[in-house]
Amino acid sequence: MIRLTTSGLNIAYDDRLIVQNLNIAIPQGKITALVGANGSGKSTILKTMARIMNPSEGSVLLDGKSIHKQSTKEVAKQLAILPQNPTAPDGLTVAELVSYGRFPYQKGFGSMSKEDRSIVQWAIEATGMTDFGDRPVDHLSGGQRQRAWIAMALAQETDILFLDEPTTFLDMAHQLEVLHLLQKLNAASNRTVVMVVHDLNHATRYAHHMIAIKTGVVVGEGTPAEVMTPGIMREVFNIEADIVPDPRTGVPLCLPYALAGQPAADKVAINSRIMQEKTLTAAGA
Repeated sequence: MIRLTTSGLNIAYDDRLIVQNLNIAIPQGKITALVGANGSGKSTILKTMARIMNPSEGSVLLDGKSIHKQSTKEVAKQLAILPQNPTAPDGLTVAELVSYGRFPYQKGFGSMSKEDRSIVQWAIEATGMTDFGDRPVDHLSGGQRQRAWIAMALAQETDILFLDEPTTFLDMAHQLEVLHLLQKLNAASNRTVVMVVHDLNHATRYAHHMIAIKTGVVVGEGTPAEVMTPGIMREVFNIEADIVPDPRTGVPLCLPYALAGQPAADKVAINSRIMQEKTLTAAGA
């Protein structure tokens, strides 16, 4: 089932066209990863699909209707976005932050209802933040802080969740913590997740669907196995890479070994060193 699509989408900054004639469909109930080199337009596409930016041409359609022609509150009941490096006011507690997710359902400046408070508590529990509800957000670790923001997005009770590089600046343990949480939320409630991902191997491990972008144009779209190919890696990232199956999950892993177009002599030297390392590793085993 497809609920969210783009049609002939052009996005520009001033007179500079960033994305041209984008036509993509986001699978419902799946995790979709947008990947591409820095400056490829990934975040711009995400922001436009989430209605933070306006396209210069074309449209983003949710259930066949343009989201840019719907009211902010109506859209906020259907999709939530977690931008890069969100910041909260000093001293704001986790519970207070999460309560902001109920804004689309409140009238005027009304206080939260019993139902609102129940949903806020559920979102805090769902993200494993029960012990941190009264703690200021700026006192949390990176992973905890990201979970608090995800809890706020969950409190919006939307079917679609957008995240712009949710693991940026986190160490490896906290990256896995956040990605495991998103995987769990997707599996438990069939929530559609669309995220910009910097780490290709995180994308293949946690996403069902991948879209590879180069200068605002889709180069590859499909399952991780369909997108993670040497040819697409060469075209999108300008790298030569071996694509091998993950020994635990079977999903494709990207092992880059050279820049595309690198002189043949350099590639031979690199391949020779790789073979020597493999030999030494096998001997040590």
